[in-house]
Amino acid sequence: MPPAILILYGSYRHDRAGIRLARYLVAGFAARGANAELIDAQAIGLPMLDRMYKEYPKGQAPAPLETLAGKIRAADAFVFVTGEYNWGVQPGLKNLTDHFLEEWFWRPAAIASYSAGRLGGARAGVIWHGTLAEMGMVVISSTLTVGPVTAALDEAGTPTGEAGEALKRSFPRFADDLDWWTEATRRQRDHRPPPY
Repeated sequence: MPPAILILYGSYRHDRAGIRLARYLVAGFAARGANAELIDAQAIGLPMLDRMYKEYPKGQAPAPLETLAGKIRAADAFVFVTGEYNWGVQPGLKNLTDHFLEEWFWRPAAIASYSAGRLGGARAGVIWHGTLAEMGMVVISSTLTVGPVTAALDEAGTPTGEAGEALKRSFPRFADDLDWWTEATRRQRDHRPPPY
């Protein structure tokens, strides 16, 4: 059974350049045989965190929250596509992530960051590493940093220029790393149920 990978993207800005990277990743993982799905925080439109999913009585969570909880529980792996805002994380992606906790447990997560500058959102990626680990995910060591994102990818998510070539060279190792951990965690969950 092909792995189910959620590609999570969180920009709410009017001109969203990072969606290019999210589209590239969905296509890249699909080409490798995965069931890759884009989870766009803006499209889902969750409110600012008031109550986590688990804090609603069973069957009373808003429909978008219930649907997303099911997708997260069914996923084998996650890719967090994050921009860098003032050396920090994107509030839209962080808000989406914080609506859940146990739903994330015992699966691998990968971080793909981007920015308009040459550092490619690397500082946000460092912050996300600790956050995702605290939320019960195994964060893989390989990362993607894409910058400037508009020079690396066109609007459809197709690599362009030197920056796009660099992304194409980096993606296979990133995907292989996530694939290895996805297989490992699937086997372990089948072999032994998580302890909590």
